[in-house]
Amino acid sequence: MSDNVIKAFEAECQAEVIAQGQDKDLKALAQEFYNQSAKHKYTYHFSWMGRPIIQLPQDMMAMQELIWRIKPDLVIECGIAHGGSIIYYASLLELQGHGEVLGIDRDIRAHNREAIESHQMIKRISMIEGSSLDPAVVEQVRQAAAGKKVIVVLDSNHTHDHVLEELRLYAPLVSVDSYCVVMDTVVEDMPADAFPDRPWGPGDNPKTAVWAYLKENGDFEIDQQMQDKLLITVASDGYLRRVR
Repeated sequence: MSDNVIKAFEAECQAEVIAQGQDKDLKALAQEFYNQSAKHKYTYHFSWMGRPIIQLPQDMMAMQELIWRIKPDLVIECGIAHGGSIIYYASLLELQGHGEVLGIDRDIRAHNREAIESHQMIKRISMIEGSSLDPAVVEQVRQAAAGKKVIVVLDSNHTHDHVLEELRLYAPLVSVDSYCVVMDTVVEDMPADAFPDRPWGPGDNPKTAVWAYLKENGDFEIDQQMQDKLLITVASDGYLRRVR
């Protein structure tokens, strides 16, 4: 396939993505799908290489695109849970033949740790147990990231204050032209009663933290094209590209 044909295809796709993003009815439908499917814990029903991933397939496809394009030395993720996402990132890095994943969680449950440490992708994974805001943890991560091309994923406590502080601590580790991806910004766009047993909700969530962070830091911008392409995503306004 010639370069001209490839460029024409890419241009056509880009125009279609822009049109999607301008289609208010389509975007509303995508949000309604998410709201309704969340009642059935839709994101809980997928796994990667045997481990629950608890993510939308669309967002995982987006992460694959970013990892392939950026080819990071290190992917840092705050929030491990069952370990599916760090195993997913590790498997992508394994295919590329380069890179490691560092997962951080305040409580790595014994059965999850055992499953992750016995997985074939553990050779590209390291984990830190502790709060992502603990200065000692932050220092460990900074040392691990020093001099490396880095992607950061924030997916732990989803309150405004916690995510804003994570952004202040971890976003500066991201390389220029790489990304800090903030998961579950979708909370801002969900019904107020969607999280009756959680400390977050509309007005207090990762998206409000992103908005606040972008006001105080000009190094990042929202990748509008990514969310227009995905339509169904937990990270609207959460794909932050470092521009300087």
